[in-house]
Amino acid sequence: MAAAAEQEQQQFYLLLGNLLSPDNVVRKQAEETYENIPGQSKITFLLQAVRNTTVAEEARQMAAVLLRRLLSASFEEIYPTLLPEVQTAIKSELLLIIQLETQSSMRRKICDIVAELARNLIDEDGNNQWPEGLKFLFDSVSSQNVGLRFQKKFHEKVIAALLQTMEDQGNQRVQAHAAAALINFTEDCPKSLLIPYLDNLVKHLHSTMVLKLQELIEKGTKLVLEQVVTSIASVADTAEEKFVPYYDLFMPSLKHIVENAVQKELRLLRGKTIECISLIGLAVGKEKFMQDASDVMQLLLKTQTDFNDLEDDDPQISYMISAWARMCKILGKEFQQYLPVVMGPLMKTASIKPEVALLDTQDMENMSDDDGWEFVNLGDQQSFGIKTAGLEEKATACQMLVCYAKELKEGFVEYTEQVVKLMCARVRGPEYLTQMWHFMCDALIKAIGTEPDADVLSEIMHSFAKCIEVMGDGCLNNEHFEELGGILKGKLEEHFKNQELRQVKRQDEDYDEQVEESLQDEHDSDVYILTKVSDILHSIFSSYKAKVLPWFEQLLPQIVNLICPHRPWPDRQWGLCIFDDIIEHCSPSSFKYAEYFLRPMLQSICDNSPEVRQAAAYGIGVMAQFGGDNYRPFCTEALPLLVRVIQSTDAKTKENINATENCISAVGKIMKFKPDCINVEEVLPHWLSWLPLHEDKEEAVHAFNYLCDLIESNNPIVLGPNNSNLPKIFSIIADGEINEAIKHEDPCTKRLANVVRQVQTSGGLWTECISQLSADQQAAIQELLNSA
Repeated sequence: MAAAAEQEQQQFYLLLGNLLSPDNVVRKQAEETYENIPGQSKITFLLQAVRNTTVAEEARQMAAVLLRRLLSASFEEIYPTLLPEVQTAIKSELLLIIQLETQSSMRRKICDIVAELARNLIDEDGNNQWPEGLKFLFDSVSSQNVGLRFQKKFHEKVIAALLQTMEDQGNQRVQAHAAAALINFTEDCPKSLLIPYLDNLVKHLHSTMVLKLQELIEKGTKLVLEQVVTSIASVADTAEEKFVPYYDLFMPSLKHIVENAVQKELRLLRGKTIECISLIGLAVGKEKFMQDASDVMQLLLKTQTDFNDLEDDDPQISYMISAWARMCKILGKEFQQYLPVVMGPLMKTASIKPEVALLDTQDMENMSDDDGWEFVNLGDQQSFGIKTAGLEEKATACQMLVCYAKELKEGFVEYTEQVVKLMCARVRGPEYLTQMWHFMCDALIKAIGTEPDADVLSEIMHSFAKCIEVMGDGCLNNEHFEELGGILKGKLEEHFKNQELRQVKRQDEDYDEQVEESLQDEHDSDVYILTKVSDILHSIFSSYKAKVLPWFEQLLPQIVNLICPHRPWPDRQWGLCIFDDIIEHCSPSSFKYAEYFLRPMLQSICDNSPEVRQAAAYGIGVMAQFGGDNYRPFCTEALPLLVRVIQSTDAKTKENINATENCISAVGKIMKFKPDCINVEEVLPHWLSWLPLHEDKEEAVHAFNYLCDLIESNNPIVLGPNNSNLPKIFSIIADGEINEAIKHEDPCTKRLANVVRQVQTSGGLWTECISQLSADQQAAIQELLNSA
């Protein structure tokens, strides 16, 4: 029954695609087919299409428009004939879909549907039969975050409605629909909102599970049980340790399902139950889960040994792969003994080779969508096609391999050759690692040049940058550099060209709010690629230092263009970041480019954009630290600008704090590394009053290290007459500890602890310092002493 419904829904997705077809014959035929679908089925199909984010965006939008039209034109004929439970489910579902929708244009269309339904549910006497729907729309008008606002105002009603609908024993389909909506709700519901309803939620889920388990045994019905099991998993995942009291209520039944649901038609149920058990284990933690860990591992192992008998499309496989990875996280090193069993199917799934093809446009149109192909237009009437079936499972398997490598480290070494994962290969020595790198490097550079999908491209670029950081100087040869230089130059030129095209589109007569939204999405995507260009350059400068500058000069005009005053702030931010890297890693040679970046950097310290201010302030800091004598006058010039930012009234607001802390750190670095550029005695008391830094952890370490330098050298300004500043210093150190500004393994922690211990030896001074601290600060000082 479920399979038939699934097939019908898939056919409906195809129908939606055909309704959008430019071919008149195809479209007309689709319109006739659509007209002949009964009203109730139409609502069900359309609602499912609107909810399903894996459906093509145009098809979802089309479904939303059709659903609104249906409620507008045919409400009286269709809606009253629906069962009350189905009506409740539709209303709950619509509000949930808005809450989960990320695309604002799509969310507006769904709001139109809600408005249409709400309008129709006001009767002739003006009574509103859907108060929460109408109230939600009014609240949404002033809400910037529709989803969160909705959850806070309606979670109680929604949970109650969904639970009531889920317990409607008369209609399996409605129950399953409600359980699916509950999963959506709990997945995105913050833990704090869920906890007050946890007890009630769990009791309902448990009683429904017991009933449905009985039904499965007596009648073989499984649809609702599948959804309920996933609901339990979702609740546990959100509730985390708060789920511990309910653990014993569910685990015996879940283990029973895995043990006994072995028939072919129960594969999906069994897979979802395996997922549920592993998510509950992760939520409640090792201590609680250990009572069942051995049993669960045996059940998983038994399934694993039967894997040879499973078909390639068995849904249990992907659930098993994810469950093993969770078990690895729970058990840690104890998991190593199971690797020989789990690696076979995992490697098989990770090795799936998708079919790819280069086709002309005509051939592409002849290939039907239901074959699972997706196409990217390459221009010149050509398209690149990839068969996506199995790709999701492949991606999951690759993530699991990374998970095992991270958790088990050297325990994973036997599999490194198969997996070719850099982080593990390191333990086999540098020669092995270099071979691995040569195997991948050419392919990565080529992929950066040819990958058409922005999301995939950014991942490849990020991975390439990380590899260079790990491999270091010498990992790229001249051919690599030449190819990479051309590719990066192309990316930057494309970045500017895309900006110009967007400006042209803004002048177009069709330009409206919706066009702007899509232009903004393109802009965000472009900027993300720019950040990855910056990542790659950062890794190259940090590995190769000044000797890479002659190669870099081919990109210099583009980087200078990024920091021009008229460019958008993300361009200026990332352009400055690239010059920051040059100053930091290539000084003193960096000064030969000073004519290009010094003025813009100084002007950017007080920029309107906090991100630009932060990049500029960081640049001044590294200029002081690494820049050599040529930079001295510019450190002097920068100081009043940095102080102006630090002392502005909104310096400590959430959006400004990172930029401000970078300014404070830069002042500290000027005093430490270029003390003859400024009047340190005059600036030092101000600098102390700005401490501690706690948002930007890296800069906090610089500030605390300099503070330790000053205290250890008995600086009279810092210590004050008769050590009168020590209580203030203790409070700075305590606040730094409270805000976790320094990791305990950092050597700076030991230096701070030694400062405190030194004061401990002089009784009276110690008492005076401690007595001026709050209880939290006193506990933090104790924590610091214990950790170092």
